[in-house]
Amino acid sequence: MKLNALPVIALFAALSVSCNSNDKKQAATKHVADTALAADIKHHIAVLANDSLLGRKPFTKGEDKTIAYISSEFKKLGLEPGNNGSYYQDVPMVEVTPAAAPTFQVSGKANLTGLRSGIDFVATTRREMATVDLKNSPLVFAGFGVVAPEYNWNDYKGLDVKGKTVVVLVNDPGFKAKERLFKGDTMTYYGRWTYKYEEAARQGAAGVIIVHQTEPASYPFSVIGNSNTGAKLYLQQADKHMNRCQVEGWITEDVAKKLLAGAGISEDMRDYARRKDFKAVPLNSNISVSIKNKLKYSLSHNVIATLKGSTTPNEYILYSAHWDHFGVGKPDAKGDSIYNGAIDNASGVAAILGVAKKFVQAKEKPKRSIVFLAVTAEEQGLLGSEYYGTHPVYPLNKTVANLNIDALSAFGETTDLSITGKGQNDLDDYVEAIAKQNDWTVTGDATPGSGSYYRSDHFNFAKVGVPALDMHTGVASADKGENFGKDKEKDYNENRYHQPSDEYTEEMNTDGMAQAADVMYAIGVKLAGENTFPGWKKGSEFKAIRDKSIVK
Repeated sequence: MKLNALPVIALFAALSVSCNSNDKKQAATKHVADTALAADIKHHIAVLANDSLLGRKPFTKGEDKTIAYISSEFKKLGLEPGNNGSYYQDVPMVEVTPAAAPTFQVSGKANLTGLRSGIDFVATTRREMATVDLKNSPLVFAGFGVVAPEYNWNDYKGLDVKGKTVVVLVNDPGFKAKERLFKGDTMTYYGRWTYKYEEAARQGAAGVIIVHQTEPASYPFSVIGNSNTGAKLYLQQADKHMNRCQVEGWITEDVAKKLLAGAGISEDMRDYARRKDFKAVPLNSNISVSIKNKLKYSLSHNVIATLKGSTTPNEYILYSAHWDHFGVGKPDAKGDSIYNGAIDNASGVAAILGVAKKFVQAKEKPKRSIVFLAVTAEEQGLLGSEYYGTHPVYPLNKTVANLNIDALSAFGETTDLSITGKGQNDLDDYVEAIAKQNDWTVTGDATPGSGSYYRSDHFNFAKVGVPALDMHTGVASADKGENFGKDKEKDYNENRYHQPSDEYTEEMNTDGMAQAADVMYAIGVKLAGENTFPGWKKGSEFKAIRDKSIVK
């Protein structure tokens, strides 16, 4: 797709480096950061990552201060309250805290004993009950646990799972397969653990257990153990999550091998599940799991504001960023216990506030409406965006696109841009066109098998069919080169990501953040002036959802 020239933004005009008439052949072009936007972003980060906001954790005074600041900034800009006269959308959640470690017993041919919670297995429940007991549920190996009509794949074909617990493999059939299946090593949503739980529930299973394998999962089992200890937040549901399986859990590969051996399966389990004649296999063993929980009900909030479109106000371009972080927690080596989340994700909220200001100050108002949404509880499982996706303020089939901003780098401008899940939808083409005009490169996921596209808020818009873009600053520093940028990214991931050290400093270089925000603004301007809807590319698992819902 070719972008039309956008005179409202200097980003699209390749800015000429001054030259005289004798050296025109050596003239070069260079993008110059919007210094006012960079300054605005830096100011907002300084406020949002201040210790006084207590790490922006939902249900705390930090939430109250955070959402008050964001809504006040929207109001200062003259944006309308986005939710029927309010800047807030209530997000009801339930906090589930284990009252004791779950028990997990396997009887039958496998007869596994002494399994340790968090080391050999993880067992949780979404059901809002103080006690969940799954007793003597027959175990069935259901391959990858996937029903994907577009790939002619159904692991549940002919299987009645009522009262049974399915054991399924993580990731897609295509990951490291000898033949091309699905998208090869690039994970589709069918490979994501959340999908495995959802599909097992749709099939009516009593329980679902995912087999952990480090390479297909892209993280060690310890991550699963750590992520499932302590309190967990879930969205409240009218049926108290009784539509979900009683038990959702994981087991190690070693435990899985012993279970499968009880059914005579000794070959590689992934190869076995890839067989064209694969059928679910009873494992000749039963499972009993007991889970005891404490429940606490609370309200958090999304913050939402709207700039009404001039000619097509009932069609919407939606910008999103999550405002939350981890609050006050375990002190680091320096004694700092406040998880300020300057990069993750004060930077994203600051960016959409900057984008909002540019829209408000533009001479030509957008034809379509622009929605700005700061969502809660991303760090707890993308809950704020999930709530919006299932309780949309504006019709999803009239929502043109979601432009999500999450964690922008603080080392200045880059000569590249990064798209999470590159290749999913037409919004990639908008980025590519801008990059081409500025002689930038556009990269996709460095590890496509890890399923990064399903790990930030844009995913919950994709899940309901809305084309969603998650674009980041790149790694190739415009001033100091790619190695410098990679070193900075590595330092952040190892020493600041999800740690108290992710905090604001005066030395923070927000030019690259402004560069990324400028690109997202330009895409919004382009979308707002069109009368067509971007779509999903052929092969995307979200295409069918959009095709059914879109109003032409």
